[in-house]
Amino acid sequence: MRIAVTGSSGKLGRATVARLIDDGHEVTGFDLHGTPGPGFTRVDLNDYGQTLDSLLGVTARHAGLDAIVHLAAIPVNGLVPDATTFTTNITASFNVVHAAARAGIRTIVTASSITAMGFPFDTPPAALPVDETLTEANNTYGLGKVAEEAMWGQLARWMPGLSITSLRFTNVVAPGEYGAFERAEDPDYRRDLLFSYVDSRDGAASVALALAAAEPGFEVYDIAASDTGSAVPSAELCAHHFPGVPVREGLGEFETLVSVDKARDRLGFVARHLWREEYAAQRAAEGGATR
Repeated sequence: MRIAVTGSSGKLGRATVARLIDDGHEVTGFDLHGTPGPGFTRVDLNDYGQTLDSLLGVTARHAGLDAIVHLAAIPVNGLVPDATTFTTNITASFNVVHAAARAGIRTIVTASSITAMGFPFDTPPAALPVDETLTEANNTYGLGKVAEEAMWGQLARWMPGLSITSLRFTNVVAPGEYGAFERAEDPDYRRDLLFSYVDSRDGAASVALALAAAEPGFEVYDIAASDTGSAVPSAELCAHHFPGVPVREGLGEFETLVSVDKARDRLGFVARHLWREEYAAQRAAEGGATR
């Protein structure tokens, strides 16, 4: 397919572009930052005119698109004022998806977030592991993601044939960033993420799977590694941090507390890059001892 990736210069964006090219797609990156050249164009997605024009075609880049992957965003609270985080992200997301639909693009994959599920989980969830039925926002970044998911459901209802898939990514870890997992034996490590993580390459794989499985309508999927980012058993983490919260029977020893059952069953998503192997490989490459 001919695919545009917004936020193509970001951590997940770079991995996604590489994966889609490897899969044989023609990929064009759109971002505010990056060096213009083959496969990349600078676009201000908060400008609807620029957004629509870039999706309809860019001379010497593309003459039309079959799908769009929307990853561009201010990635966390604190980089800019809170209201700016919300208004910037929600405007860019509306512009991209509405313009794509107007341009006749019917396959759209967007990045949602664990922040749409209650991060940092100061209020205990009703049950663990959490799944796609949980929708709560506790900051303006998360509020934007909740609002975006609501918009996608309505746009998919309005426009027959439109397919929008939101992937609720947890914290994305790139190759070479696994040194922080030296804290894995600390029971407080990654507590605000429900101890979850996902490798950028696995995140990119989930995008590819979502594109391949796209059907008319709106769907949301949690995307995380199959294990926690902790060396403490999952049941112990639940008992320590969330006493009294029901835990699913049969929870694996280190099984993720962000359920990926739906993504596995419907998309075929299985994370291939798990922290123990990645941490050991990184430590070995750096000449250090491993666990």
